[in-house]
Amino acid sequence: MQQKIVLIGGPGTGKSSILREFIRRGYECMPEISREVTLKAQKDGIDQLFLEQPLLFSQLLLEGREQQYLEAHQSDAEIIFFDRGIPDVHAYMNYLGSDYPDIFIEKSNKYLYNKVFMCAPWEAIYKSDNERYETFEQSVKIDTFLKEAYEEVGYNIIDVPFGSVQERCDFILHSLKHDV
Repeated sequence: MQQKIVLIGGPGTGKSSILREFIRRGYECMPEISREVTLKAQKDGIDQLFLEQPLLFSQLLLEGREQQYLEAHQSDAEIIFFDRGIPDVHAYMNYLGSDYPDIFIEKSNKYLYNKVFMCAPWEAIYKSDNERYETFEQSVKIDTFLKEAYEEVGYNIIDVPFGSVQERCDFILHSLKHDV
C-alpha cells in the first residue's frame, strides 16, 4: 500500500532541503508549489499574490496540491513525500484571518495523507528570499496555525528533531519503518 507522507512547518524550517535529500536517495517527491505560483504571478505583474490576492493565491495552491495528490495516487512508488499538503492552504488563510470557501476544508478531509511530519521553526537555518518574505517571527506564528489545521483534520503530527538534513531524513524513515 502506498504511503503519502507530508512535511509541514512554517517557512524556512528545512522542508525543501529534506525533500531534496529524499530525491537524492531515490524517493518520489512532490515539491512545494507556492514558489511556482508566486513566480508566475510576478511575471504577470503581481509582486506578492499571497499578500495582494490571498484567496486567489490559495485557490491556485489548492488546485495544484490536489493535482499533486492525484498524480501521486497514480504512481507505483511505495512512499511519496510531499512538501506541504492540502490543509496548509486553509491554515494560511486562518493565519491571515481571511474567509474562504468550505471546499478548502472538504478537500483537506477528502485527500488524506498517511503520516504528517512537522519541522519546527529553527532560527539557525531560517533565510528569507524573493518568494519567502515572512520574518522568522511570522514563521513561528504560521507554525501554530499549521499544527492546528492538521490536528483539526485528525492527524497525529510527528515532530522532526533539529539536526543535519541527513539526520532528519533518517529520523523520518526510521519512524516510517517503526510506525510511530
